[in-house]
Amino acid sequence: MDDLENAILLVYEPGAADPGLRAQAMAFCEQAKADPSALLRLCLDRLHRSPLVPVQFWCLQALHDAILLRYPSLNPADLPLLRSSLLSLASDHPLPLSSSPFLRNKLAQAIAALIRIEYPALWPSPFLHLLPRLPSADSLAVDMFARLLAALDDDLLSQDYPRSPDESAAASRVKDSMRLQCVPQIARHWFDAVSLYHSSDPHLPAAALDTMRRYVPWIDINLVANDAFIPLLFDLILAPGSPEQLRSAAAGCVLAIVSKRMEPHSKLALLRSLRVSQVLADPDLVVKLASLITRYASEALECYKKLGSDGIERSSSLELLEEALPSVLYVMQNCDEVDSGNVVDFLSDYVSTMKSPSQTQVVYLRQILEVIRVQIRYDPTYRSNLDIPDKIGREEEDQMVERRKELFTLFRSVCRVAPDVVQLFIRNLLVNAIPSLEMNVEEVEAALTLFYRYGETVSEEVMRTGGGLLRELIPMLLSARFSCHSHRVVALVYLETVTRYMKFVHENVQYIPHVLAAFLDERGIHHQNLNSLEDMVARFTSVDWMSKELKCSGSEDGSQTFEAIGLLIGMEDVLPEKQSEYLAALLNPLCQMVKALLLDAKAQVLEESSAKVVMLQQIIMALNALSKTLEVVLPILVMFPNIKPLRNKVTSFLHRMVDILGVSIFPCLPVALKQLLVENEPRDMVDFLVLINQLICKFNTSMGCLLEMIFPAIASRLFAILSSDAFPSGSGANTEELRELQELQRTLYTFLHVMATHDLSSVFLAPSCKGYLDTVMHLLLLASHSHKDMLLRKLCVQIFVKLIKDWCSNFNGEDKVPGFRSFIIEQFATECCLYSVLDKSFDFHDANTLVLFGEIVLAQKVMYEKFGDDFIIHFLSKGLPAVHCPRDLAEQYYQKLQGHDIKALKSFYQSLIENLRQHQNGSLVFR
Repeated sequence: MDDLENAILLVYEPGAADPGLRAQAMAFCEQAKADPSALLRLCLDRLHRSPLVPVQFWCLQALHDAILLRYPSLNPADLPLLRSSLLSLASDHPLPLSSSPFLRNKLAQAIAALIRIEYPALWPSPFLHLLPRLPSADSLAVDMFARLLAALDDDLLSQDYPRSPDESAAASRVKDSMRLQCVPQIARHWFDAVSLYHSSDPHLPAAALDTMRRYVPWIDINLVANDAFIPLLFDLILAPGSPEQLRSAAAGCVLAIVSKRMEPHSKLALLRSLRVSQVLADPDLVVKLASLITRYASEALECYKKLGSDGIERSSSLELLEEALPSVLYVMQNCDEVDSGNVVDFLSDYVSTMKSPSQTQVVYLRQILEVIRVQIRYDPTYRSNLDIPDKIGREEEDQMVERRKELFTLFRSVCRVAPDVVQLFIRNLLVNAIPSLEMNVEEVEAALTLFYRYGETVSEEVMRTGGGLLRELIPMLLSARFSCHSHRVVALVYLETVTRYMKFVHENVQYIPHVLAAFLDERGIHHQNLNSLEDMVARFTSVDWMSKELKCSGSEDGSQTFEAIGLLIGMEDVLPEKQSEYLAALLNPLCQMVKALLLDAKAQVLEESSAKVVMLQQIIMALNALSKTLEVVLPILVMFPNIKPLRNKVTSFLHRMVDILGVSIFPCLPVALKQLLVENEPRDMVDFLVLINQLICKFNTSMGCLLEMIFPAIASRLFAILSSDAFPSGSGANTEELRELQELQRTLYTFLHVMATHDLSSVFLAPSCKGYLDTVMHLLLLASHSHKDMLLRKLCVQIFVKLIKDWCSNFNGEDKVPGFRSFIIEQFATECCLYSVLDKSFDFHDANTLVLFGEIVLAQKVMYEKFGDDFIIHFLSKGLPAVHCPRDLAEQYYQKLQGHDIKALKSFYQSLIENLRQHQNGSLVFR
């Protein structure tokens, strides 16, 4: 060994030398890299001569770094030697199969890096050199070629990783050149490798198939989805003795083929050609190939949705879908590894296609409901942790909340299309659970949770009258006593569900005793796990908040009890004097507690987690449920504006007071709203705007003066939060902060829409607010033509239509806002009503986009009615010519605009846009 090899061994074996000697070795190795030309020849020589693995790896790493980081400094005269030597190591004189995989991977990375820079202009032949040797090559070259393709995909071609613009351009260049030069030969190699080695050396065809899976998304699908490849892949999948590695690789290729983008007729023909029915017949295979089954069903569903007008083809896609659907449901229940989110998304998409479910679909809906029931059950392992909550139990509850979100979305979809099916399903669950001594905690909790969630989807009329089976189910619930009722999670969801259906009791007063019993006996405030030693109400009206033993769990705050008591006291059958007596008994102690807490708190600073703050939260919640005493709660907000939990509870309380007090709330609003604007963050601002929207919808123009007072503070705070640089971008952009900003943005536009549609547009013109008008108009314009959310764009268009009607007189009369007419004609009419609909992202097959399009057409009609020739001359002489609209089509547009048939105008304008798109070929250069 020479000095370099000794130094490399010291670098890679740090324990073999003292730190000083190792530092010298590292410095020696770095010095060897100083001259790129000498380094290149040194490394190539050592790779052929040295048997030492650390030396070989150091040389390959040095070459890779030189190509990737120092390519411009390499001597052009040395590059032919570098290319030929690397290819020789990959084919003619490959590294032995016994060599470490990381050596072969590093060689593949070095070649891939050189291809990325030089192919095809400077180095057109790497694939042409390797491919002819593969049919007769030994397994070493086959293995090496698979590693090269994988490295090229990882480092450049794959779109699964974030890429810079330069990397994306290089990837497109390499892909385009490979398609023209060698992709068919590569596909032939994949077939040969699988055919030759699937019995003797399964690792090689598995590696070849892995690269095929990676390349399918961008190569010609006919190279792999054909009469040669498809049978071969399914033979590997279905063969009883097929090695699992090989079966999985073959399934991955089929999954990539199924996922390939193509128009629906071609996709349907492809799906028909696959032997998936044989997979579906084997439950073991279904579980092993869960991702493939789910994707196959999803693609069949997409074909069904897109082939709307083709009856035969649409029917065929539905047959494929419903053939696979039982297996998808089986996967959901029996495969822990499957991405349940993808399956739930698919099922939600499937349910959304139903309007009047067929008998077959009703069967599937029942199965979907059963899947939901099974998936929302707690794990019995945590039963004791959940009964008396410890850290493990609380974590399990938090995780279950997240797991259930998408499942409840799916459940609501089923409720929407088949409420009768859902009611019958819940009825059967309750009928089985109530008398059973063996029904466990998890089963009962899941059944009650579904009944509770069903209540979210029921209209107020159905709730009051007990429509469908509710007239049977609610009394059954009120009288139910489950064998596992002593468990905390069952008791909590039971009380919540009873509260959910209280409006039924309003209309059916004979059930009041049942409700009182449910809340006052061992199922409610005398439950062993919902109270300590005292009744829940007594605890709240006599609690010692100074006690160190104060325990107030967020899920056991008494809200169910107070909600029920508030509803019961408020019933018409209770005499007014009794109502006053009951309220005084409950409210007086609570109000006194608030005053005492505030007096004491003036002398000290409170933390969010302190017992006093927790106590205030719970008292506010109790007062909220009892719906009284606003003047008691507001001082809390004034004194503690920065404590988020208190702010949230007071906001919730104000929502309730708006409905209860009506216009009597107005004297309290200036103070409350001013305090809610203090140091609020995006999440707080969303809650604030939702409250403002409720006030506007409740009181309409009566809110005008108050809005003139607070709009400047609202606008300045919103524009500061939603500044142009507020939205992060890049790989880390999908953060909670970004989601909060996006939600605030949506709520802002909803707020502006509520103002405009409730005759409050005059607020924008008030002296205190007019300074924000330009910013508001340009925000609305930008969102109306370029926001990704089509429903939000619809809101913006509707706002402009309302403002045009409010601020502009017909034709040439005097407008309320100078310059607004020109702004609408010159910018809104072209940017939103013309350019945006020409963009290829404006998809006429999307339902939300069609709704937006209808509003855009209506806006043009309103502009014509208000502005007359001012609008039409500009649109016909500047707007349409800019997009190369033929004169005869522009004339037809004018004629349709003058007519009174808005549907005919919409139909013509859509055909005009589609015609112009064909001529523009998707390029909006005029913008």
